Amino acid sequence: MDKDLGEIVTSGGYPPALARSGRQRWLWHRDYVQQVTQWDIRDLSKARSLSVVPLLLEAAASQTARLYNLADLASAFSVHRNTVGSYVSVLQRLFLLEHLPAWRTNRLKRVVKAPKLHMVDCGLACSLLGIQPKGLLEDRELLGQLLETFVYQEIRRQADALGEPYSLFHYRDRDGGEVDIVIEHGSLAVAGIDIKASATAKGAHFRGLHKLRKACGKRFAAGVVLYDGEYCSSFGDSMFAVPIRMLWEQSD
Repeated sequence: MDKDLGEIVTSGGYPPALARSGRQRWLWHRDYVQQVTQWDIRDLSKARSLSVVPLLLEAAASQTARLYNLADLASAFSVHRNTVGSYVSVLQRLFLLEHLPAWRTNRLKRVVKAPKLHMVDCGLACSLLGIQPKGLLEDRELLGQLLETFVYQEIRRQADALGEPYSLFHYRDRDGGEVDIVIEHGSLAVAGIDIKASATAKGAHFRGLHKLRKACGKRFAAGVVLYDGEYCSSFGDSMFAVPIRMLWEQSD
């Protein structure tokens, strides 16, 4: 596992936070959350239990890159589930949380329709969870979640810069097949990206991408597994393994 990867994910993308390190970055994230919860949310909402919001953000950070389940998210709080749902909506409007919708087609009958929940900044998520680069690399489950959120936000940023019409989704079916990010270029083409916190890419990692390819037919452009390795390689049928680091090396 690349040690730099832990630093990149925990740093996030807010420029003022990137200009800091260690405790100073954590303090900036803390102050930012405090400012949002004390002023911006008060302006946007008539919420009576604002003290819940920082805890809700922390809970959302622990569930980033997972299917959005309001009941699970609200279970830790003593306020009504609908109130938590309204807070989530406000946090989306403030660009702190985001829903990634499910990709669907008439060819697939057993797809999961729930969106995924993503923190808008993985550095903020790490600060809320009190996670540092070393600790992140040691927690495989959390690393997978935050790495997926990091890649999703980076893909979205680079796609926005291209100025082309596109839509982003995730794909999951009830048989265990999934693709972390589905990119749809209008009605012309569909590509899939799966993210693996692994130093090697294996044929089994392409299972969900092959399902997506079958569902898309001729619209399928490519399937990519981003992994923490060194080399690009082809797995046939327009399937490729690509090092995650090429995201920022190519965008510099």
